[in-house]
Amino acid sequence: MSKLYVKRGLVMEGGAMRGMFTAGVIDVFMENEITFDGAIGVSAGATFGCNVKSHQIGRPIRYNCNYCKDYRYGSAKSFFKTGDLFDVEFCYHELPDKLDVFDTDTFTKNPMEFYVVATDVEAGEPVYYKCYDGKGKDIEWIRASASIPLVSKIVELDGKKLLDGGISDAVPLSYFESIGYEKNVVILTQPDDYRKSKNKATPLCKIVYRNYPKFVELFANRHDRYNENVEYIRKKEKENAAFVIRPKEKLAVKSAEKDPEKLKAAYELGRAAAIEAIEERGLKEWLNL
Repeated sequence: MSKLYVKRGLVMEGGAMRGMFTAGVIDVFMENEITFDGAIGVSAGATFGCNVKSHQIGRPIRYNCNYCKDYRYGSAKSFFKTGDLFDVEFCYHELPDKLDVFDTDTFTKNPMEFYVVATDVEAGEPVYYKCYDGKGKDIEWIRASASIPLVSKIVELDGKKLLDGGISDAVPLSYFESIGYEKNVVILTQPDDYRKSKNKATPLCKIVYRNYPKFVELFANRHDRYNENVEYIRKKEKENAAFVIRPKEKLAVKSAEKDPEKLKAAYELGRAAAIEAIEERGLKEWLNL
């Protein structure tokens, strides 16, 4: 690779079913042959964003609409029955292996790097993992990245205890820059005027995770870290060092949304934002495509 070559990256925020916005954006990217050297996803940005490497246009919106009303796909019943809001066996095995097959062959052959972010609950810090084949360990890391505190079991993997990557590094632009990605498109799932407030569940977190004091501190201060993170992204955007795509207003979807029409609406907003980025904001030119 020439020293003059600038690596192009894609950074995808999480946000549970707000990730349908991201799904809409990446579908338009794939339809328009907008490619990246690497991508990194957090939580829903990992579970839905991995489809950009397997090049499966329409897959996230399809299976979310098809199965959103299944109790195993995000419900109190699933939580009380299994300890996970999103049933692990259904979401990470039956669905991608049988019901809406994840194309691991294309995922493996695609030279684009794909990373996910999880949070080490013992160390109270983010952990970054590079996926390889979309199977086995990769799926477990994606699951760890999306395991929401208080409604998910801790995922034990590679000698670490892991939960939602959004707790420690919700939008990992700085990390991607640190490993050589200089020209990054960032997909946010909150509008520009959004500021995160202190989580009301912090007192409960202190009880449930009392054996993990560093994680409790991380959870309690998440809002400050998130807001600082987004300010950094805004700074990079103003400097033309990052290209940001975000919804113009708050998305009308719940974390475990059961209304397919609301999921489709968020998806269509993502598509519209991506089309605007291409046709009116010069995304392809910015990426030198």
